[in-house]
Amino acid sequence: MPDEPKTLDPAARPATTTAPAATTGPRGAAVAADSPAPNRAHRWTLGLVTVGLVLAALNLRPAITSLGALLEEVSADLHMSGTVAGVLTSVPPLCFAIFGITAPRLARRFGPAAVVCAGMAAIFTGLILRPFAGGTVGFLAASALALMGIAVSNVLMPVIVKRYFPDRIGSMTGLYSMALALGTSLAAAATVPMTAALGGDWRIGLGVWAAIAALAVLPWIPLVRDRDRASEDRGDKGRGATTAATESAAPRITRSRTAWALGCYFGLQATGAYITMGWMPQIFRDAGVPASTAGVLLAVTMVMGVPLAFVIPRLATRMRNQGPIVVALGLCGLAGYTGLFLAPAAGAWVWAVLLGISNCSFPLALTMIGMRSRTGAGVVRLSAFAQSVGYLISIPGPLLVGVLYQHSGGWGLPIVLMGGLMVPQMIVGTLAGRDRTVEDES
Repeated sequence: MPDEPKTLDPAARPATTTAPAATTGPRGAAVAADSPAPNRAHRWTLGLVTVGLVLAALNLRPAITSLGALLEEVSADLHMSGTVAGVLTSVPPLCFAIFGITAPRLARRFGPAAVVCAGMAAIFTGLILRPFAGGTVGFLAASALALMGIAVSNVLMPVIVKRYFPDRIGSMTGLYSMALALGTSLAAAATVPMTAALGGDWRIGLGVWAAIAALAVLPWIPLVRDRDRASEDRGDKGRGATTAATESAAPRITRSRTAWALGCYFGLQATGAYITMGWMPQIFRDAGVPASTAGVLLAVTMVMGVPLAFVIPRLATRMRNQGPIVVALGLCGLAGYTGLFLAPAAGAWVWAVLLGISNCSFPLALTMIGMRSRTGAGVVRLSAFAQSVGYLISIPGPLLVGVLYQHSGGWGLPIVLMGGLMVPQMIVGTLAGRDRTVEDES
């Protein structure tokens, strides 16, 4: 949002409030006409949005990583076949791609804050219903409901940042990316011991995450009616002009090379992240690393995203071209995969750290989404397009790694594939990081 007009010191304000004098000029008139109330309301709104962003981000992954930690117990209790359990691990990116594309239309009709509020409510409902599902079908349906809420919220996080914090895209993207990484690693690391402490029932271990989702709904409720405030502050010509601009921008995204590059970059980094979360512990275990240590190594990889998710977006917004950051992160990934290929056990901690750094391409991609469009409407479209295309690209990766591992009898070929994907990731990321917007290419 544009900067607020500077208010006069209350001590210097005249005791009697009158219409602004003509000698004050346009900006002076605006200052004199203002009262402290709008500024307080504005600051309160921004504070509420900040709390909402953090709580929402904390809930964007626990539905997935908490299930991964207890998948064996869930599969046995619900009598899931190995195929169904395998499909269940591929459902999240598919849901993100399918439901994420609906976010722009929903945001236009109801406002992004209202849709995020509904998304948090859907996550809560899915998480609270999932443990009590009587069978596989009910469990999948409740999981899909939670993933639907995650999908639309995924897309609208950059939109909310662009709308309320246009001059702080890097710091706010970093803040919610850090919260997202924290929620991811916390659910992965704490679900099993917390389940054991609560009696060993996986239903309680999964259901407890619904409490955090319930908290995440609350900050968004007062913002549900805030759909037009940002456009009014910018001096737009009402909802009709905003809607018309959005509609006219819709087909242009698919004609933008930057949008396609960003979508491919998002997809390749997501592929690497899902492969790492799904297979890295097994790689270490097959190399002779104890199972408990392999789990800690995965936690180290994910925890690396907590501090770096805050630093990298801030650095990216200070650079006109984000290509050097893309290349640096890609080289860390190449080094990590090379180490896994040559000496997986001997340098396990180093490779885990390097791959954790490489996985911070995710907050960088989110930051570039906010920087590659000039308007809020453009960011909505670009975010939906890049994330939907990206998650579709990421679906085959973990499955392909499993097939190669099964047929080759070892991890050499799959690791070569993982490292090889870093090369196109660096190329398309460099293209996406160029100093231009999708409007420049339309």
